[in-house]
Amino acid sequence: MLLLILRRVLATIPVMAVVAIVVFLMLRLTPGDPAAVLAGDNATLEQIERIRTNLGLDRPIYEQFATWILRLASGDLGTSIFTQLPVTTLIGQRVEPTLMLTLSTVTFSVLIAVPLGVLAAWKAGSWVDRLIMVVAVVTFSFPVFVLGYLLIYQFGLNLRWLPTQGYRSPFEDFWSFVQHMTLPTVALSSIYIALITRITRASVLETLSEDYIRTARAKGQTESKVLFRHALKNAAVPIVTIIGIGIALVIGGVVVTETVFNLPGLGRLVVDAILRRDYPIIQGLILVFSFVYILINLLIDIAYTLLDPRIRY
Repeated sequence: MLLLILRRVLATIPVMAVVAIVVFLMLRLTPGDPAAVLAGDNATLEQIERIRTNLGLDRPIYEQFATWILRLASGDLGTSIFTQLPVTTLIGQRVEPTLMLTLSTVTFSVLIAVPLGVLAAWKAGSWVDRLIMVVAVVTFSFPVFVLGYLLIYQFGLNLRWLPTQGYRSPFEDFWSFVQHMTLPTVALSSIYIALITRITRASVLETLSEDYIRTARAKGQTESKVLFRHALKNAAVPIVTIIGIGIALVIGGVVVTETVFNLPGLGRLVVDAILRRDYPIIQGLILVFSFVYILINLLIDIAYTLLDPRIRY
């Protein structure tokens, strides 16, 4: 197990290096000049050039890249062009809303989707199965931002049951946190629930045709034990895989969801940085998101060996 973890950790180094190179070049070679944005619409060419010099944007790309890599190696993600604050500080200020939204979305989705998938597999071919699959297809095809605005209109403006914007830390007021997180979590969970439900149904349905399932039923075990102790357990590998892969959807959806519900998280920070062409923030956030996704893949690989000892790397 330790050797597996060590190999996977070492494998992340070249991946992160490629990500760093691609992100740096992509930002520098695309149109747009942060110096012009910072200077304003009425700035002269001399003022813009002066700002470019102060920011180091007039130097060759390889010199900028070398400087950035050296700072990155020491744990420094750079300094924001506009706020003049360290990127690590800005990320630390915004990470809690994003982390809480991600955790609530993943938890809510798994708790809803896995039982629905098992139920659909158990009732395969029935109206229950067809209803669940129709709902899953519809919700998977529904854009997150459209569902978000519908939830705001219905539950925030019409019924006035829940707040539609803002964030409250669970460490300050847990009930207010739940109220503020409900609508964003439901909106962001829609695609994730549909994805996990469909994969769970397919995996469990395949497992239910195995000989050991018939043996378990022949021994007189209850249907709930057959479904959850035998079928679901042996179908867990593809389900865990799709849960891990789906977190990428959640990370991507966070940007849209935080914008719709005005949450002060990393998604909003990404949008603001892109509009301002704030290179250090964009680079730092992409690296952080990439590292998180690689870490999730590592945890999934470890989970494989725990769920099925026959799997070895």
